[in-house]
Amino acid sequence: MLWFDWTILLVIPGMLFAFYAQWKVGNTFKKFSQVRSVAGRTGHEVAERMLASFGASGVKVEPVRGRLTDHYDPKARAVRLSEGVYESASVAALGVAAHEVGHALQHAHGYAPMQWRWTLLGPANLGSTLALPMAFVGLLLGSGGLWLLNLAIVLFTAAVLFHVVTLPVEFNASRRAYANLQQSGLTTPEEGRQAKQVLDAAALTYVASAAVALLTLLRLILLRNARD
Repeated sequence: MLWFDWTILLVIPGMLFAFYAQWKVGNTFKKFSQVRSVAGRTGHEVAERMLASFGASGVKVEPVRGRLTDHYDPKARAVRLSEGVYESASVAALGVAAHEVGHALQHAHGYAPMQWRWTLLGPANLGSTLALPMAFVGLLLGSGGLWLLNLAIVLFTAAVLFHVVTLPVEFNASRRAYANLQQSGLTTPEEGRQAKQVLDAAALTYVASAAVALLTLLRLILLRNARD
């Protein structure tokens, strides 16, 4: 029962929020995946046009396997679009493609929070992998494991900072996506508003991840203080 104490109640609301966010983005994407854009341009066509039009020439647009696995790879300078986006002409696909182009534009224009996120990526991965197992061992060791709990908290703080910095990066990419869709004339005003609904739903998942991380860090701190 060392790990399943009252402090787990702190994390449950965040977990429920995360489940809701995943459900919301899945349902919203599915809904607007069935709405074909008037112009009939596919996700990769829209991405290529926007990259050329808004100052990120030289960035490749490539397909990637999976569902909602879309991302921008800064090392390869590639916008990678999932199977349901790359060849799709749906409103949902155009919104997702425009969002990933937004990340490419952040890179091209030197958007500072994106740089901070890259800097935190290594420590955040380390913290996410090691912090909770270390905390569990520290609890098993009792007062002799305080140093492990302290180290776990430091490591997990890096993961929390990564999630917090991710929020402005993702929100900014979505704002760029919506504005660029409107300015470029690649979608109608109504299609732009529909694409924004997809982007807003996706944003919830990042808010939920940050909330779960913050609540988990608070839990670790409370568990550590209870051992003093």
